Amino acid sequence: MNASPPLNRRQFLQTTTLATAAWPFLSTGAEPPTPRAGKPKVGCLSWCFHDFSPGVDPEPAIDLIGQMGFDGIELIVTASRDLQGFWTDARLDRYRRKLDGYKLRVSQFVLFQPVVGGLSSLEADIRNRSLDHFEAGCRLGQKLDAVVINIVAPWTLAMTGPTDYLPRYYEISNPKPGEKFHFDIAPGFDFDEVWGRYVQTMQECVARAKAHGLKFTIEQHTHTLVPTTDAFRRLWDAIRDPALGYNLDAGWTLLEREYPPMAVHKVSRQLMNLHLRDIDGRMRRFPPIGQGVMDFQAIVTALKRIGFDGYASLEQDKNPGDPPMRETVQHYLRMMREYIG
Repeated sequence: MNASPPLNRRQFLQTTTLATAAWPFLSTGAEPPTPRAGKPKVGCLSWCFHDFSPGVDPEPAIDLIGQMGFDGIELIVTASRDLQGFWTDARLDRYRRKLDGYKLRVSQFVLFQPVVGGLSSLEADIRNRSLDHFEAGCRLGQKLDAVVINIVAPWTLAMTGPTDYLPRYYEISNPKPGEKFHFDIAPGFDFDEVWGRYVQTMQECVARAKAHGLKFTIEQHTHTLVPTTDAFRRLWDAIRDPALGYNLDAGWTLLEREYPPMAVHKVSRQLMNLHLRDIDGRMRRFPPIGQGVMDFQAIVTALKRIGFDGYASLEQDKNPGDPPMRETVQHYLRMMREYIG
């Protein structure tokens, strides 16, 4: 029996790298994904022009965004009671007519955190209620011909802080003497238990989305169960369903000190949608597009390299002293059309 010559270090690393890259497909029987070929589309979120109060009407935003010539729009359910009380068939029909008239696609139908915040709960009643809200959102999204149903990743309900929306608590601008950055964590908290249940619940969300002809994206935020691309990759590896995708929010990505163009490459096979916003030099605030340090051209370059053909949509914070929102939105559209070509 002839012995093979020993591998040198470079040959060993090359062989190991190839084997590691092929392992997910060999172990699951899945075929390597076909590279996409296309270019990004440009969208805008309706809540650039409205707040998050229950029953807020996105119709004026549909008109503004449609008249500006965007490719896509995202609409959002801001309160669970609105699933039936506000989003009626008559209203959906009216929105559909307007969207069709503007040739405006609902790139994502979004469920705000209060609507589905119980998805991370260990209590079955709370979790199932949020699952029912999620499925009701899927039905609405399907009626609007949405491509995707989207949520921000929930945080564990075992952690509470000084604000209701925990992702926004990431600094103390002017701390009082002795004040500490602090969250309360419930006694007996077990992350492995929470994560295991969360994976199962996300599998159920994927199944319900697919039943309504939709894909499902999760958006990362600080302090949630999916704060970065690495956490999402861990989740995706546990579920491994092509209907589960990533919604990359560039502002929150850089706030977490993760470089957005690299994040694009890290989730290239699962990236379905982007929210784009600018960020200041200290990476704490989201100023109007063009007033910060976000390298949008580098993001577009990364998207082109992976053949991304989904939507890159503006999500703009509102701050005192900002220019009129319409000016900011129009600037974003011009900038993205130029970068995409």
